[in-house]
Amino acid sequence: MTTKTVFTTGEAAKICKVSQQTIIRCFDNGSLKGFRVPGSKFRRIPREQLYLFMKDNGIPTDALESGKKKLLIVDDDQDLVELMKEGFERDGRFDIRTANNGFDAGMGVKEFRPDLVVLDVMLPDINGKEVCQRVRSDPALDMVKILCISGMVEHNKVDALKAAGANDFMQKPFAIDDLVLRSCELLEMERSVS
Repeated sequence: MTTKTVFTTGEAAKICKVSQQTIIRCFDNGSLKGFRVPGSKFRRIPREQLYLFMKDNGIPTDALESGKKKLLIVDDDQDLVELMKEGFERDGRFDIRTANNGFDAGMGVKEFRPDLVVLDVMLPDINGKEVCQRVRSDPALDMVKILCISGMVEHNKVDALKAAGANDFMQKPFAIDDLVLRSCELLEMERSVS
């Protein structure tokens, strides 16, 4: 995998998990250094400038360093957590963290800034809907995708989860490969050829 040396504002926004407008504003006010493509208005940001900008603003730089998607798996069933983790590790394109309750999930989302949260709806301390609402109430976490998982089937509950900010829902039990595939679709990743 070749390492990119120059990024568009859209690419920089995805890496920093902020809106493209935020990147453009920082570029235009000089807090994010870069250059314009000669003869056009397109902005370009060299890798080292993006790295410095992320460091200065407390944005985790691991996305820039590894190119892997950051995944937070939240479920109180430790065996299932291990199974899901192994499935995503087999894909090889994920940097994975796990949590077993809503409190740790909330802390994990704030500190780790995952691209995707696989979230069990029935946690011991807080329900998944509330986790969704908390994530969605923070504009800094706009880019985080949430895939809820549960053994419950009531469609009105699934609708309520989506209304609270979940991007997708999968019914337990499911095949781990299907979960990985659905996650890749949510993150607009190519299908893994493994």
